[in-house]
Amino acid sequence: MDVGVFIPINNNGWIISATSPQYMPSFELNKAVVQKAEAYGFDFALSMIKLHGFGGKTEFWDHGLESFTLMASLASVTSRIKLFASTAVLTLPPAIVARMTSTIDDVSDGRFGVNIVSGWHKPEYTQMGLWPGDQYFGTRYDYSTEYVRILRDLWETGVSDFKGEYFQMEKCVLSPRPKRRIEIVSAGQSDRGMEFAAEWCEYNFCLGEGVNEPTKAAGVPARVKAHAEKTGRDVGAYMLYMVIAEETDQAALAKWDLYNRGADREALAHLIGKAAEDPNLTETSTASAISRSASPINFNMGTIVGSYENCARMLDEAATMPGVKGIMLTFDDFLIGLDAFGRRVQPLMRCRAGRPHVPT
Repeated sequence: MDVGVFIPINNNGWIISATSPQYMPSFELNKAVVQKAEAYGFDFALSMIKLHGFGGKTEFWDHGLESFTLMASLASVTSRIKLFASTAVLTLPPAIVARMTSTIDDVSDGRFGVNIVSGWHKPEYTQMGLWPGDQYFGTRYDYSTEYVRILRDLWETGVSDFKGEYFQMEKCVLSPRPKRRIEIVSAGQSDRGMEFAAEWCEYNFCLGEGVNEPTKAAGVPARVKAHAEKTGRDVGAYMLYMVIAEETDQAALAKWDLYNRGADREALAHLIGKAAEDPNLTETSTASAISRSASPINFNMGTIVGSYENCARMLDEAATMPGVKGIMLTFDDFLIGLDAFGRRVQPLMRCRAGRPHVPT
């Protein structure tokens, strides 16, 4: 079972609360996070791209780094862990992403992959004059399909003459090309998003859901698996969970209760309101999953709260869901949380047997 970390590229990580740890993103913080993850035997680290925050009294995600330049920097200070950067496809031409990828592939000696972000948070793009109109909500995966076809052309052959509805390439060239096949990931929760992942990606990131219900979202990786079977490709789900681990269940649950009591209502209202703007909203979409929670202070992602032993048990349960190939973790406090996971939780997990628990 692969385990990765969703690194804190924007302020305050993934908890929209005034009583959770408050911090700004920086290279030094993310370097410390990824180097700890590497030392504990994590398989990958992923950085998102978020270009406009949710505001509120916590200024949630109003402060953020850029994904590709951050991961290039992290590639130079790590040696084993796989690194994924995210491209918001409306902001960067595929030929430029192909070239940046080839460069970071060289820096990392083949440890680099790309996360395709088709985009749903409209203010990220309207602020730059890049939003193509609300019809994009319904065509974004068609756009991303052409985008990835061009990436594959350039990475694998060095030339793209692709002609489509959104892109027209004229003997576009790339050299040097990556040394190894570049893995592509995405995070579609809708059936259309999963169809895209099944056709073009190696993994699809999926939201776990609920608090201390590790298999509540079992239907999600099962849908990824079903879509992959239709294409005949080996595509797995990477499930997203937040871990809040302490010596006792009571201590961990007290933290979770504190964070909920400090919910930044203004930032949450922005999140839920913008998520609902998609006219193609379906029950299986990310926005619907977020909206199902009365107080989605961590986006209603799967939340594992408890003693070290119980966190290990619940993560092992999550690993048994059909279609799951890995788990991507976030923490309330990343540096403390990573040490708690690496030293106290991971050694108890059956699906992570043999991984290091003391950094070298």
